[in-house]
Amino acid sequence: METILIMCAGVAVGATVFPAGLKKWNGRLQLLLTGLLIFTMGVSLGSRPGFLEELGSLGLDSLVFALAPALLSVAVVWPLSRRFLEKREEE
Repeated sequence: METILIMCAGVAVGATVFPAGLKKWNGRLQLLLTGLLIFTMGVSLGSRPGFLEELGSLGLDSLVFALAPALLSVAVVWPLSRRFLEKREEE
């Protein structure tokens, strides 16, 4: 819950207070911090005692958790885009 509140606060600040001239630097900072987050998550996973034994099941779970939302998103967005975007192109 805290994460969602922090993200909402960031969106509100970005949409209202954040100066447009700093958006380039903000993007660079986001890229750097995302890389740092991924690195620290890798260190955390790699330091777990039974990580190599769990890697097979973790990989399958990760694949399912990645593909399920992607496929469901495509299943919802594709028919909607065909319906609404084709009407705009005809007009």
